[in-house]
Amino acid sequence: MNITVADAITGVRTGATGPEIAAFFDLDGTLVHGYTAGSICRDQILRGEVGPLELARIMAAAVDSTLLGGDPQTVGRMGFAALNGRRANAVAEMGDRLFANRIAGTLRPEARDLVRAHQQRGHTLVIASSATRMQVAPVARDLGIPHIVCTELEEVGGVLTGRSTTGMLWGEPKAAAVRAFAQANGVDLRRSYGYANGPEDVALLAAVGRPYALNPHPALRRAALDFGWPVLTLREPRSPGLRSYLGTVGALLGANTGVTTGAALGWLTGDHRLGVNTGTALAADLGLAFAGVRLDVVGEHNLHSARPAVFIANHQSTLDALVLAALLRHDFTAVAKKEARLDPRMVIIGAALDPVWIDRSDVTRAKASLDQVVQRLRDGISILILPEGTRMPTPRVGRFKKGAFHVAQQAGVPLVPVVLRNTGELAWRRSLLINPGTVQVAVLDPIPTTGWAADQIETRSAEIRQKFVDTLDQWPARVDAR
Repeated sequence: MNITVADAITGVRTGATGPEIAAFFDLDGTLVHGYTAGSICRDQILRGEVGPLELARIMAAAVDSTLLGGDPQTVGRMGFAALNGRRANAVAEMGDRLFANRIAGTLRPEARDLVRAHQQRGHTLVIASSATRMQVAPVARDLGIPHIVCTELEEVGGVLTGRSTTGMLWGEPKAAAVRAFAQANGVDLRRSYGYANGPEDVALLAAVGRPYALNPHPALRRAALDFGWPVLTLREPRSPGLRSYLGTVGALLGANTGVTTGAALGWLTGDHRLGVNTGTALAADLGLAFAGVRLDVVGEHNLHSARPAVFIANHQSTLDALVLAALLRHDFTAVAKKEARLDPRMVIIGAALDPVWIDRSDVTRAKASLDQVVQRLRDGISILILPEGTRMPTPRVGRFKKGAFHVAQQAGVPLVPVVLRNTGELAWRRSLLINPGTVQVAVLDPIPTTGWAADQIETRSAEIRQKFVDTLDQWPARVDAR
């Protein structure tokens, strides 16, 4: 039986609540598209950590296990051996780096929605995987999954030995580990959920009362048909095609055309602000149109109801700049880190907005720059600040820096949160390409800062960051503009 992700989420939301019900998620091929081990192997090859002979042996073992019916654990044991002598904390750091640089872009967007539905019901969430903790832990942290059942590596004095303490949790051993987890944590497997994609996880799915074959391998699909298990297909992360390449080139040309037109208008009329406003809006509109990106905005009236203001937004993608410019349109500028001036993608933004560049390495200069920002607000120019300070690899909201909140408090202007839901799906943080689609935006009510004390900034920023988290968890319904 094929079901949609909406059907699956509805089933979770109308089902029982409580921690005695668990949701077990496989990792490779289930939460993420593809295999995290491939990212590790590619990284080691690029860094010269795997020689030609070792690479040939790994490839031969992979072909044997996937196509010729050989032992699928052989590749895993070779991977364990390759880590012999490395410090465990260095390997964990490598896992975090690979997650940010590669694996985060392979997370299935709808998997995040499915995980969130279980979290809202108070279920016990677990990633159960044959992968190692290095591969699993960064994904678990990002999704907010507190429990991990995985292949554990042996270490002595903080150094890996190249062996496993659990054996590779593949097939029945994974199912056995899940049963042990359930017994140790008071989980009722008959009422629990399982999600997996491969035939090796038939045993895992058979261990729970609510199994789902998720984006299944053909062999698991056949097993699901035999056992009457529902088949759930989640959409894959966007892969750029010809339309994306053409649209990205068109977006660059369109944005440049808008900036040039605005500059010419400002020169001809002698009105610099008219030129900046016209160029910014035209660059954003043309860029998005050529890229095939549309905006679906909730709370659009909040963009205009309290200006000047400090607008703050979460940051996922290069696309954010075009989206935010299209939303704010006029009488605003941005604050950006000084090192971003060297980024070719910032040339258009710098030319159009004349942003305030912050040198974060020099406290004195940074404070002087923030004084410039306060003066622009007092002159009637709104300010756009991305308080995470960098593009995040997933929609998970990062830690907020305090500059935006200090500026708004000192200038006595409101803060306006702009929540971007899915720009990272259309243009992942490390990609220069933009995929066509619809960006969802929620503009929250302005937050007055009058009466804030400087010692309240920490608390206020945490409260406002939580508004971003809550909005992404419970996306607001569209209402008529006031």
